[in-house]
Amino acid sequence: MTFSIVARCPRTGMLGTAVATAVPAVGSMCPFVRAGVGAVSTQSWVNPYLAIDALDLMARGASGPDALRTVLAADDGRELRQIGVVDAQGRSAAWSGTECTDWVGAIEGRGFAVQGNMLTGAAVIEAMAAAFEDAAGADLAERLMRALEAGDAAGGDRRGRQSAALTVHHVEAYPLIDVRVDDHPQPVHEMRRVLRIVTLQTLPFVQGMPTRANPGAGAPEAVVRTLGLAPPDRPGGGGSAP
Repeated sequence: MTFSIVARCPRTGMLGTAVATAVPAVGSMCPFVRAGVGAVSTQSWVNPYLAIDALDLMARGASGPDALRTVLAADDGRELRQIGVVDAQGRSAAWSGTECTDWVGAIEGRGFAVQGNMLTGAAVIEAMAAAFEDAAGADLAERLMRALEAGDAAGGDRRGRQSAALTVHHVEAYPLIDVRVDDHPQPVHEMRRVLRIVTLQTLPFVQGMPTRANPGAGAPEAVVRTLGLAPPDRPGGGGSAP
C-alpha cells in the first residue's frame, strides 16, 4: 500500500527517504533515518522495530544488507513486511514478503533501493529508479522528490493518494529537511510545493542551528530578517495553498 525510496548521496554522504501511500500520515510510520548510519523504509504491515533495530546494527558496523537479513530472521511476521535499507556506504537491500499485496516488488541500485506494494504495476518502481538515477547531479532532496513524482505519475498506490513524506539527514542527529503532507488529494504534488518553501525558508534556518561542534551558534542575521517577515512576504511565499 506504499511506494518509497531510501538513498544515500555519494557526493555529500546525506541519507534520506521519500514515501507516499493511500493512508494518512505515512511520515509518522514508515521512514527512519540516522545521520552517518543509514536510511530505512518499513512498510506493508509496518513493523517500526525492523527499522530501529536495523539502524542499531548498522551503527555497530553491519552493512545494510546484513542488518536487513538479521532483523528479518528474528521476525515471525516477515512475510507480511516490505522494507528497504541503505547504509552510510551506499550498500542497499530490499525485502518483499510473500504475503504483501500485489503488485509488489523492489529495485536495488547503487546507493538506493525503491520498493512498493499494492501498486498499479511494476512501472511505478521502474519509473522511480530511473528518475533517481537520471537526476544524479541534483541534491538528495531533489532526487528523492523526483523519484516520488515519477512513481506517482506512473500510477502509484492502486487505491489512490492520501499522504507523503520526505526526510534528509546530513551530519547532525536532527534532520536537515523533513517534509510531510498528512492528508491531501494530491499529496506528492502538494509536497513539491511545500518542499520549495521549506528549501527557501526553513533550510537556511536549520543550517544555522546549533550543532554538536558549535552548540552556541546564534541565528544568522539573514535568517532572522527572513523569518521576521509575514509568510507571504518571504522567499517563495508561504501559508496555505490557494
